[in-house]
Amino acid sequence: MTDAAPVLGIDLGGTKMLLGLVRSGVCDAPVRIPTPAEANPHRWLDALAAAAAPWRGQYKAAAIAASGLIANGCWWAVNPAVLPVPAGFPLVDELQRRLGVPVCAVNDGQAAAWGEFRFGAGQGCDLVFITVSTGVGGGIVLGGRLLTGHRGLAGHVGQYRGGETLSMPIVEDRASGTALAEAAAALGHMPDAAAVFTSAANGAGWAERLLNEVSGRLAPALACLQALLDPDCIVIGGGVGLAPGYIDRLRRHVAGLPDLLRPELRPAALGAMAGLLGAADYGASARNHQGATT
Repeated sequence: MTDAAPVLGIDLGGTKMLLGLVRSGVCDAPVRIPTPAEANPHRWLDALAAAAAPWRGQYKAAAIAASGLIANGCWWAVNPAVLPVPAGFPLVDELQRRLGVPVCAVNDGQAAAWGEFRFGAGQGCDLVFITVSTGVGGGIVLGGRLLTGHRGLAGHVGQYRGGETLSMPIVEDRASGTALAEAAAALGHMPDAAAVFTSAANGAGWAERLLNEVSGRLAPALACLQALLDPDCIVIGGGVGLAPGYIDRLRRHVAGLPDLLRPELRPAALGAMAGLLGAADYGASARNHQGATT
């Protein structure tokens, strides 16, 4: 990031919002607040603006990473269960009106991919980033460029459908933390993904079998991504993706692939800050490019 002034970085998720001033890939004292329970994006942005008020005048631009599809400054829900966004909500215009500065908006998985490329586990690499948490998302960086796609969908790994027909459920419904919790509940156990990992660590055979089964549902997507894009690495993040032993399970699932088709799996380095840092840096890069070409 070459801008001397900090950027207000924001990560808006289904349960929490993270924001802070970012300079050169560093965010000092980020603020975390709950996402208001109301299914109303105006309420979410009002809460963000109120949380950012103490920094007014200290930044000249803002960048937001948000769950869902973002194209031309507008916002759609890919999975309304995460955030029920009205189709085509004018995210950039509404946030600019509240903050009074230019705003860049990008999908949260894409922003995290850019963050890991610039400052994390995939610095300088062609990479695919996959977050496995409540849902499954991701982003792609190739040749130093973040891919967003014609409709803004690039990197939405959770929408991958394996199998021979389009009737196959998407991977987000089969391999996410939500899917893991639901599978545990179906076996009569606590419907909580973290509890499954704890049980597996304590030697519970049912938990180990369940983790192996659910993580295995992501493996075909990893193999396909490697064959289609041939990245240097696939970076795995998210609360489930970074849970102890999860990546090792994924590695075992892809171990039988031929060398040329076997992905290199790396744990994400930036944790919960990836989306915020990535959005801020991507927004600054976009503005610098525009300034150089206008």
